Amino acid sequence: MEQPHVIVIFGATGDLAKRKLLPGLLHLYQAELLKNCRIIGTSLDDIDGETFVKLARAACEEFAGEDMNGNWDEFASVLSYVPQSAGGRALAEAVHACEKELEEFGEADRLHYLSVPPNAALAVVHLLAEAGLAERSRIVMEKPFGVNVPSAKKLNDELHTCFAEEQIFRIDHFLGKEAAQNILAFRFANGLFEPIWNRNFIDHIQIDVPETLGLSTRAEFYEATGAFKDMVVTHLFQVLAFTAMEPPTALEPGPIGEEKVKVFRSMQPILPKNTVRGQYIGYRDEPGVAEESDTETFVALKVEIDNWRWAGVPFYLRTGKRMAESARVISIAFKEPPRHMFPQGSGVGLHGPDHLTFDLADQSRMSLSFYGKKPGPGMKLDKLSMQFAMHDTGHSKSVLEAYERLIHDALRGDHTLFTTATGIETVWELASPMLDDPPPVRIYQPGTWGPNAIHQLIAPNAWRLPFERSWRDPNFHES
Repeated sequence: MEQPHVIVIFGATGDLAKRKLLPGLLHLYQAELLKNCRIIGTSLDDIDGETFVKLARAACEEFAGEDMNGNWDEFASVLSYVPQSAGGRALAEAVHACEKELEEFGEADRLHYLSVPPNAALAVVHLLAEAGLAERSRIVMEKPFGVNVPSAKKLNDELHTCFAEEQIFRIDHFLGKEAAQNILAFRFANGLFEPIWNRNFIDHIQIDVPETLGLSTRAEFYEATGAFKDMVVTHLFQVLAFTAMEPPTALEPGPIGEEKVKVFRSMQPILPKNTVRGQYIGYRDEPGVAEESDTETFVALKVEIDNWRWAGVPFYLRTGKRMAESARVISIAFKEPPRHMFPQGSGVGLHGPDHLTFDLADQSRMSLSFYGKKPGPGMKLDKLSMQFAMHDTGHSKSVLEAYERLIHDALRGDHTLFTTATGIETVWELASPMLDDPPPVRIYQPGTWGPNAIHQLIAPNAWRLPFERSWRDPNFHES
């Protein structure tokens, strides 16, 4: 990253900045992917620059791990702070001062990261415009991008009064993960899999993102949002688009964005009958939650894509709070071949169809399950698997965390992994039938996989999680 940059973090003392943004910027700086930069923090906290540097160091010590080793003092020298109470003029003066320090490297670009609550985002956008900081800049927006069609269109219209669409980066950290990007490489770089990536060979696909976490301090936000708006529209639909899209003409932002939007336009509207909403027992006792709250903490749905490649192939999506495990998994179930040649009792088909599984955890993992013969006399079959994990290669330490990758892409102006205004508005239109007439919430016990109705939703198939087999332990070696 040779181009000089001034990075402004709004909400710089908040949880996201402490956990992800500041440690991520440190890692990029140490990896020499962020050269000739200045980083300005701003928030509602009335602190000085020295206090902010101490806060940043504490955050990096807690969340950056071994990345704290090395040139902290050098990184700290590029940090400064302007309290939000000082106003837009003070922030503009700080930005111009940083740009002057970087003059020898060329004219600096600006990146504004809005790590602020949704109701504060537009105020920050207008502050930047009024302070003259919208020029030569890019702006990173956190979800949610509206809560329905009218609010999404209104948000986009207001954003476009201050910033052009090419300046806006709507971030989805799921797409910043190595495993999510590996879907593109896996599909389009391998002649073995792209020919079978269609309705002729695939029976159904599951995208499953359960969480063991509860609300923490997010009750007010969650009450107004719920699992569907918080996770499905923003995250799971984007992962679905990566999985289902046609080959782009090039692995570049424009062609990839076009193919994602084509997927959304081919999706059938999300109907209440194809949706299961759930709420964990005890949710209504959480501080800040209404006694008769109808907000879902869990949602599962069937998505149908009406195009040549995917007609008749259901996509099942599931996510929820306080569930049995935390996972981020895409599971592709292949159609089963005729089995009449195998003798009765062989075991063929007993363990379900063959699956290709992508684990979207920070370290990329993939698994292909298939039937194989057990050693010995006769034809007895069992389910076997081939597994790949990034930590099995020499590249494990080169992996960028999702936010690091996306910040780096935004600095370079690369929209490949970001969502467009058209894409967001299209998925809200698809969600309208379910949002206008939501099915009732069903109660489920914390620590389970959701309400029992999820099994009727996916029948005659079964949910891939929980796994019958675990991922191979990278530290295990047979003696």
